[in-house]
Amino acid sequence: MLSGVENGRGDTTGSGGNRTSQAYQELRGLILSGHYEPDSRLTESELTTQLQVSRPTIRSVLARLTQEGYVTAEANRGVRTRSFSVDEAVEILESRAVLESALAAKAAERATDAEIAEMKQTCERMWDWQVPGGREEYWNLNRTFHEQVKRSARQATLTRFVDSLLYPLVFRQYRDEASVAPRPESVQEHEAILAAIVTHNPEAAGAAMRHHLSAVRRALQLNITAPDDAPSGPLSC
Repeated sequence: MLSGVENGRGDTTGSGGNRTSQAYQELRGLILSGHYEPDSRLTESELTTQLQVSRPTIRSVLARLTQEGYVTAEANRGVRTRSFSVDEAVEILESRAVLESALAAKAAERATDAEIAEMKQTCERMWDWQVPGGREEYWNLNRTFHEQVKRSARQATLTRFVDSLLYPLVFRQYRDEASVAPRPESVQEHEAILAAIVTHNPEAAGAAMRHHLSAVRRALQLNITAPDDAPSGPLSC
């Protein structure tokens, strides 16, 4: 039995299964964070060095990421990070709006006082990063808020569907890279969702989430004609 080394090829930190799981989480995190551009080629030799794992481990990780849609594997092109056509991006964002609206409604029914307090704290911190240069930290807080809504909804099936949509990759591909500040209306939209959850109003929570995610979609660089009253500006969901 091997301990601390997988197949004698330098995979440390425990059993091979644990190391494979850790390498999967690390590479998935790099992809979601925007470390790689869309359609970037991923090579086994570079990844084994970067993640300090063996080639069999990398192959296993890439196979799982391919199955889940984070990367594509094609003959003569190798493994590449996903890129999305405009039509694909719109479908993903529309699906997210439907599913997260339902989650927000469930959160309005089920959120505890402690969970609501956490959401309030996140919204308060968002205001601190509504400044030039604050986009990345705001983005992290935004993701925290949406995760808090999902957890408080306690609806495993909806959560699983939402998590499979790969919308963070769509945002990374189509957001306005020239802007350094979050979209001005974004905090108010999150606070509207929160207010509906605080008052335990499922219909209002669902509507507020739909409005928010529609505004996010319009802010992306998808070349979609927006209504006259649609907000404009750089992406921060």
